[in-house]
Formats: sequence, C-alpha cells, structure tokens
Amino acid sequence: MRGSCHPKNTRDRAVCMTNCPTLIVTVGLPARGKTYISKKLTRYLNWIGVPTKEFNVGQYRRECLKIYKSFEFFRPDNEEGLKIRRQCATSALNDVRQYLSVEGGQVAVFDATNTTRERRGTIVKFAEQNGFKVFFVESVCEDPDVIAQNIVQVKLGSPDYLHCNSEEAIEDFMKRIKCYESSYQPLDEVLDRDLSYIKIMDVGRRYLVNRVVDHIQSRIVYYLMNIHITPRSIYLCRHGESDLNIKGRIGGDSGLSARGKEFAKHLRKFIQEQNIKDLKVWTSQMKRTIQTAECLGVPYEQWNSLNEIDAGVCEEMMYEEIQEHYPLEFALRDQDKYRYRYPKGESYEDLVQRLEPVIMELERQENILVICHQAVMRCLLAYFLDKTADELPYLNCPLHTVLKLTPVAYGCKVESVYLGVDSVNTHRDRPENVNVQRSTEDALQTVPAHF
Repeated sequence: MRGSCHPKNTRDRAVCMTNCPTLIVTVGLPARGKTYISKKLTRYLNWIGVPTKEFNVGQYRRECLKIYKSFEFFRPDNEEGLKIRRQCATSALNDVRQYLSVEGGQVAVFDATNTTRERRGTIVKFAEQNGFKVFFVESVCEDPDVIAQNIVQVKLGSPDYLHCNSEEAIEDFMKRIKCYESSYQPLDEVLDRDLSYIKIMDVGRRYLVNRVVDHIQSRIVYYLMNIHITPRSIYLCRHGESDLNIKGRIGGDSGLSARGKEFAKHLRKFIQEQNIKDLKVWTSQMKRTIQTAECLGVPYEQWNSLNEIDAGVCEEMMYEEIQEHYPLEFALRDQDKYRYRYPKGESYEDLVQRLEPVIMELERQENILVICHQAVMRCLLAYFLDKTADELPYLNCPLHTVLKLTPVAYGCKVESVYLGVDSVNTHRDRPENVNVQRSTEDALQTVPAHF
C-alpha cells in the first residue's frame, strides 16, 4: 500500500503501511498506563518499519514550567494552569504536524489525558484539517492495587517529585488524579460511535474495539491485545558453538562443537540455579539450537521463525570466500546491512517481518528462554532495547552468554551472564571502508579470527 511518505533518499525509504498518516491519541486518568502503552507501541511500530514518534504533553509542560509546585496547578478552576496546559497541548500538536507532514513520519502518538469530549473534538478537527486519521487508545482502570503500583513504579521517579518524600508525592499525585475525575468523560459507545478506538479495561482484562478502518489500526489493536504487565524475565542466548562457527563459516546446519556441548551443560546448571517458575523454552528448527536445548532436560518448542537468517548463495561460506567470489555483494551488504538481501536469501528487514509472530507470543508469555542464532537474537534484542534499523545488525550477541531481560517501568533491564566456556568470536564490526572499489584488505579488516 503506497501512501504519503516522501523519503528524501533511498537510504531513508520505509514501507508505507498507511495511506495517510495516523495520529494515535491516548485517553485516561493519570496513572492508568498511558505512557507505558505509548512507549511500547512506538517501539513496536518502529521495529516493524513504521516511522513513529511519541509526543508526551507532560514533557512539554515540564519544559514550560521548570518547577512543579503541587496538584493545585491541575485544578479545573486554575485559570493560569489551564492556559499553560492548553499552550503545551497546542505546541505538541504543532510538532505532530511537523513530524507527519514534513519529516515523513507515518504515526504520531499524542500522549496526554485527553479526558474531555471537547479536547478530543479539538484533536479530531486538527487531524481532519491536516489529513491525518485518528485512533484513540483509552485505558480505564478501577483496580486500586494496579493504580497504586503504577504510582510507585513510575510517578515517584518523575521529575515532578524529585524533591519530595514518597508519602508527600503519593498524596499530591492522588489529589492530581482527583482534579481530572470531575471532568472525565470516557469514550462512549453511543456518543463516540463514529470514532476509531480501543478501550482497554483493567490492564487487558477486557477490550472494546470500535471502527478499525485500516491495516495499521488493526496491527495496533492486535499488538495492544497481546501485551501484559505481569512481572517476568526473558532469557535470550545463542546455541552452543557449532562446528561451522569454529571454521568461520556462516549459516549451514552443523551440530555443536565440543565446547558447544560444554556450554549446553553450563546452561542447564544456570537455568536450574535461576529457579524460574513455569519456564518455557523455544528453539529454532536447526540442529545447533536443538542440541543445546536437549541438554537442558526440559520440554522445548521448535519455531521455524527462529531459524537463522538465510544467507542464500553464501550459505556455509567464509567471509574471505564471499569477498573473493562476490566482492560487490560483500560491499553492498556493508553499505546497508539492514536492508541488504543475500542473493536467493534474506535481509535483516525480512527477518524482522518473520520474527513478528515470535515477538507477539513473547509479549503474551511469562518466563521464557529463547535459544536462537546471532542475526535472530539481534532482531529480538533490538525490539526490547529500542534500537534503530541502523544499529540492529551490529548488536553484539556473543556465544556462550545469556542475556536476561526484565521489563521495568518504561523499558528493559539487561543483565549479561557469560557462562565461562570459551568460544570463537563471530562478531564482525561495521567496517570503515564500504566502497565497492575497496581493497580486499579493507573489506576483510573487521572479520573475526577463526581456524
């Protein structure tokens, strides 16, 4: 589907999935997870190749009003406060217009309370004037425990409360919520029947979806219905060192080397020590991940989608051989590693599309160990750590190292655990010279040592 994206050059090209830009608008009282949803959604859409940016009105307010005094600022009868808040919302919308109309963005997430029908009407009018589609995401939560947890997790770390103790901050924030409650008009099935929206009740216990009008909105709905906030950890690691790893050959389907088998034993010990409740284990359908999982002595599930990137005509070749037989291909890959597709093979961009169902399922699950491959692990890591397409193919994912990812307030905590078994290094840094006419020496400059 082609749309109104006008990339400045081919390096910036992106698949246009919307026939006109989309403005996602959050709705809900404070401490209902709106910013959590905004950040996650932005990260996901960017990862699947839809240029997306979030615009948090609270941030605009903090920049405008350097010092936050108290909830009094949010009182409905505070004229000065209302004026500043309106200015901040207008300023954010102007930046939205710039991003979607001039900078080539496809989705903007307008993160604010937007609790009145009047405010939402203003946003709809703004969108119509600029040719944007609008999709509302309302988060409704009545569970006092969830609200309290959100306040402690997120708001206490807010710049608004840097100089108060926890009790004062919580008390002030509860009063701030009260300021909004009196005028809050939730999205209404009858009054708002013409709007496109999803209503998320009690952090995903129930959903109400209304008038989904295009592909991008259906992707958003599907994603939002799969995320949850249950505390958990995701463990990512590559298979143990393989016979082809030792020889410096890419791809293929070889079994584990002696050291690879040793790593599998260490992995078993590590997982047992972690004492993880209901751990699920996933592998690819390739020998080296299956042999690694077999050693764990627990059930595991094989995913075709987790197979390593297909190197096409370069499968089982050394980088030196690729440079010798396909020097042009080798240079083109270095020029744009994310989008470059091996002849008869895949690109990292293809791999991200292939891994989307894995990400959806990872979002639905609780504790999980994924035993995969270098390129696959880079793609998964880029999603969780919000890395760009340019950074993704160069993320360092060494053998015999487990990454433990624990979702925190607005991101992910990463712990890297090396399991103490030697292995070859398969990481090739970005070379400086990517010119097609470069010398063989320049082309092979960053190739890791191998036997």
